[in-house]
Amino acid sequence: MARILIVDDSPSQLMGIQRIVEKLGHQTLTAEDGAAGVEVAKAELPDLILMDVVMPNLNGFQATRTLSRESTTRDIPVVLVTTKDQDTDRMWGMRQGARAYLTKPFSESDLSDVIGRLLGDKAAVQPDA
Repeated sequence: MARILIVDDSPSQLMGIQRIVEKLGHQTLTAEDGAAGVEVAKAELPDLILMDVVMPNLNGFQATRTLSRESTTRDIPVVLVTTKDQDTDRMWGMRQGARAYLTKPFSESDLSDVIGRLLGDKAAVQPDA
């Protein structure tokens, strides 16, 4: 079971994603905006972060960039989960350090596939963990 941080300012989106992640057998942590997400990530060091983009205080692009530059959080995979569906948004998100980009609305299987792939990649990179 992995610990997954979900960062989203929409309570309904947060609850929906949390339900799916917990159904997959993972523990969830939550934050309501990018700034809080960065703080929770630094304090809790989750295995994976699901990050919305359009949020107050610190948007998902800024939060992802911050996390990818911090020595303690740079190896935590970030998935941007957003309604922003332009190729330029996707490219920008990946340049900020995201490992994957998922456009809302998404299917439960799409989310499950991304989580499985990234957690599998992490296990492959750190076999002694």
